[in-house]
Amino acid sequence: MKGLTVIVKTITDFVVAFIVIFGAYIVLYGHLTPGGGFAGGVIVACAFILLMLGHGKEVAFSRLGERMGHVLDSAGALAFLLIGWIGLAGGYFFLNVFGRGDQFRLLSSGMILPANIAIAFKVGTSLFIVFAALAVFRRRSFRSMIEDELS
Repeated sequence: MKGLTVIVKTITDFVVAFIVIFGAYIVLYGHLTPGGGFAGGVIVACAFILLMLGHGKEVAFSRLGERMGHVLDSAGALAFLLIGWIGLAGGYFFLNVFGRGDQFRLLSSGMILPANIAIAFKVGTSLFIVFAALAVFRRRSFRSMIEDELS
């Protein structure tokens, strides 16, 4: 059985859901409060990293596989670029062509909310992929790479 003890796995299962919900809150309300797409993406990535640390790579990859991570990473970057191009249709890159709405409401920021969501997908999946690559897919240590280069 991979992963840590049953206690750690149980607490991890309990906490991961709250971390993902908090990350989504930070993304959705980032234009009204401190936060945004980057901060929310980091928080959601930490949930998947915690899942990998507590349960092992098999459980984490069953929730967000390597292929799906790459797809979501690319989709986030493409969505962010598309949001910028939508503004270009109005006159210049990232022009707010959406309505502003009422102040202090969720849909009051025009293009900031969709941009935050796109950035959150990009940052969250990128950080998880980098962590997985460094922790799981490494073939040899940094020290052995340096020794090979010096010899």
